[in-house]
Parts: sequence; structure tokens; C-alpha cells
Amino acid sequence: MKPKSGLAKNKGYLKIRIEMSSKYVKLPLSIFLMCFFSVNAQLKSLALPNKQQLAWQKAEFGVVFHYDLHVFDESKYNQGTNRITPVVDYNIFNPKQLDVEQWVISAKAAGAKFAILTVSHETGFALFQSDVNPYSMKSLKWKDGKGDLFKDFTDACRKHDIKPGVYLGIRWNSFFGVHDFIVDGEPNSAMQKKRQAYYNTMVEGMVKEICTNYGPLFEIWFDGGASAPQKGAPDVLPIVKKYQPDCLFYHNDQLAEARWGGSESGMVNYPCWSTFPYNFTGSGESAIPGISKNGFQLLKEGDVNGKYWVPAMADAPLRGFNGRHEWFWEPGDEKSIYPLKELMSIYYKSVGRNATLIMGLTPDNTGLMPKEDVQRLKEWGDEIKRRFDFPLAATRGKGKIIELKLAQETAVNQFVVQENIATGHRVRAFSIQAYQKGKWQTINKGTAIGNKYIFLSDKPVLTKKLRLVIDQSVAGPDITNFAAYHVEEINK
Repeated sequence: MKPKSGLAKNKGYLKIRIEMSSKYVKLPLSIFLMCFFSVNAQLKSLALPNKQQLAWQKAEFGVVFHYDLHVFDESKYNQGTNRITPVVDYNIFNPKQLDVEQWVISAKAAGAKFAILTVSHETGFALFQSDVNPYSMKSLKWKDGKGDLFKDFTDACRKHDIKPGVYLGIRWNSFFGVHDFIVDGEPNSAMQKKRQAYYNTMVEGMVKEICTNYGPLFEIWFDGGASAPQKGAPDVLPIVKKYQPDCLFYHNDQLAEARWGGSESGMVNYPCWSTFPYNFTGSGESAIPGISKNGFQLLKEGDVNGKYWVPAMADAPLRGFNGRHEWFWEPGDEKSIYPLKELMSIYYKSVGRNATLIMGLTPDNTGLMPKEDVQRLKEWGDEIKRRFDFPLAATRGKGKIIELKLAQETAVNQFVVQENIATGHRVRAFSIQAYQKGKWQTINKGTAIGNKYIFLSDKPVLTKKLRLVIDQSVAGPDITNFAAYHVEEINK
């Protein structure tokens, strides 16, 4: 039966025809107008994503490749040392089997939709052809100084339909003696000021090179943020916005188009709202008290009533198991690769909690992704497909109740719910219900949906009918996907 609706005026009242019937109820015009303007005000106050934020959230899963000079130094990565001690000989960079396309193919096998390359990190060495930074690939003996790792990378990404992004470390630079954006030297001395001005100009030039020489970029990630010019740091935001307006900017003290999810575990809290009370985040000790208090809880959960759209990133290194946490390759460390079961748990607690997952990958000193990492990434991608590519049934809708009928009584243990985030976080509370023994039984309740909410039940329910009930929303909910699955768990 097609729903009926309509309005009829009658001496200061509105007669509203109730959905699915032809009956009218009387409602004073003043109350109707009050409700109308209240809803309209709520809609106007909803934070909405911009074009790049929407694309970034819908991508759901990406990778970041960490590569730097100390991959070749045959010693364990030590962040504290690497930040302050220059590499003795930068010509140790000599990947004899370099195959960046192999890197990208391994990421695609896992299901990644975008990939990021660290073109500079704490050593300060730039993995591209730079006219403004002498400490770059132009200075290498490798390929007679003509190598450009970032060009190889962006070409490979586009060849395999992966969106390319870039990671720039400008907060620390052991070669130029930079710590927390500030060049070493007696503060405010003439020499220190000149060296700071040189560094800032060089960094701004590098950012312009990156933004103008390599085509459209999906994300630009400044390691530890990029501070702000009023604090003496390089002024990078205007450059990115001018030359890469559709690139997600992450981040400096002026703007964060995404936020760190509060840990490097690859997981976020639930609920995890894409909305935030500030349009910036700071980084670590530089975060304002409103963000840093309670163990950075605000970063982990967001704010349901936040007036800015600042979605969460969940990041972790693939080699993060057994108490290890390796962003850069080290020999003999294969046991730190996450088991498949752990990777699926990360996926559920990031992508399934409205965050974008970015997994850290580590090519080795030969220039290849290690075979053990490649195998695990392939297994992970296959498992994600096995669990999510074939729902028992799926639907969409805009009402408060969305019903899903199965072909026959079936055991169901997994649910995916998505809302149209282009119109903001409208759903504030919901229930998933199954029809059993003649009545509806609630099997799961939640608050934030956002781009994707995944619920995996320990105990399957046997049913022919399911429904999503929107218990609370701001204006009309718009559910783009309500899907049910039956998946078998894995033990390895």
C-alpha cells in the first residue's frame, strides 16, 4: 500500500493525514510551526563533511608506507636517536630490487582504496626530486641522482586504481637540526633566526613541489601536525589549499580535516562521532586542554553535538603484534606481523565504528614488501571479502523503521548499517531487532552510525525478518544500507 500524506488548513489548525491511513488529526498551527522551525534549526546546526572528507570516509581503508634512510642502517629503529642524530652516510639508500608497484599491489590485495608514502620523516631526507631541499634524492649515487620514489609511487597507484597521498615529516629533522619545528641554536639570535627562515622557506617550497608536480593527491599528512606560522613554523596550509583544494588536509594548528583517533592500535572507541567542537586538534603536548584532558577522550569519541566535521583516523603498523610496534622494517621481525584474527578485530573496531583505517606497511632494504607481509595482506583482503561481499539481504530507506525480509528462516550474526553522511549525523540512537516467536526482539542497540556501523554477534539469531528502528534522530534519518550476514569465525 502506498503511504499517504498531506496537510489541510482549518481555522488556525492543520489537519495532518497520518501515514498509511486516510484519517486526519488536528494540530494547532502554532505547534506545527514551532516544530517545523525547531527541526529546521537543528538541520542548519548539523555539521556536514566537505568533498574531500566525504571521499576519505567512504574510502574506509588505506595504507601508509614508511620508508627512510634508517631502513638501510642494519640497526633497530630508535625514534629518540633518529630525531636528533644525522645519518652518517645518506648513500646507504640503495634498494637493489626496488619495485614500488609491488608495494601498491600488496595494498590493493588487502582492500585498501588509498595509499600514502612518507616522502620525508625524522632524518629529513626527501624521497623525491627537490629543487629546494639539497638533502633529497638528487644528491644520491643511486640512479645517478635521478630517482624519484614519489613519482614511481603515484604512477603505480594510478595504474592500479589506488588514490595516492603523501606524508611529510617537518616537525623533526636531524639533518637540519630541527626539533618540534624550531631550528637549533640560541633562541632568537640572529643566526638562529636566519636558519629558521631558511628552513621554513625550504619546507614551504617542498610542499609546493609535492602539490604541483605529482597530480591530484588524496591526503596530505603532516607527521605530528604542521604547527602554524604564528608559532614560527612553516606556513603550509595556504599552499595546499591553493594547489590541492580537493586533498584532505591533516593537519596543523589552524585546520584538521580529520583527527587522530587517540591511539596507534588501529581501533577507536564506540561511539565515535565524526563531529567535533573544534576545527583543529593540535598534536600530543600541543593540544589544548579541552582536547588532551581525560587521556584524549575527545579525540577517541568525538562530540555528538560538535559543530565541525572532523572524522577519526585509526592507525596501526602491520608489524604491531607480540608487544612490537614497528613502523619501519627491521630484519628478523616477522613474528610481529598481526595474525589474521587480530587484523579482523582491528577492522571491526575502526571501519565498523565510523573511522577510516590506515595500516602502516614497511618495505625492506631490498626495496620490496616482505613476502610474509604480502601474504598476510592478501589473506586479510580475502577475509574481508568473504565476510562482507555476500549479504543474506540488504535494503535502504528514510523512515524510522526499515524492515529486512529474508528468503527463509536463517541464522544471522552480522549486521552492517550506514547512513548518508553527506547530510550529517542524523541518527542518534537505534536498535536492531529480529522477529522471533511472534514478536520483535532487540538484539543490538547503538548510537553513532555514520559512514559504517558493524555488529558481529557472538550468538546467531534464527529469523525470517529483521528491522532497524531509529529510536532518536535529528530530522529525517537517511539509511543507505541495512544488511544482514551469516559469517563463520576464523581461528588463525
